[in-house]
Amino acid sequence: MWKNVGLLFLFLVSFVGGANAQVAALNEAKYITTLKVVTDHKMKDADLVGDIDQLRENERFLKDLKGMLAKLDNNRPNSAKNLKIKRILERAGKEIYNELK
Repeated sequence: MWKNVGLLFLFLVSFVGGANAQVAALNEAKYITTLKVVTDHKMKDADLVGDIDQLRENERFLKDLKGMLAKLDNNRPNSAKNLKIKRILERAGKEIYNELK
């Protein structure tokens, strides 16, 4: 009987741990999605449109931006650089999400 109780306990602990990981992953996705949607929306602000258009035509900026993006690799999401950027994005998205909620 104690063996069954122990197995049930282990199952419940692993289930709760898995559920917590799933909730954390969903929150991460929620915050990063919020950041993207709000960024896309703000890029249409009248104050920014002209500057954004200038940046889109600026070859130096585009070259620098491509170089920065080359440092990120979605095929290796657990690299130190990717994890650091992901945490920054998540924090920013969480702050925006909480501000607008």
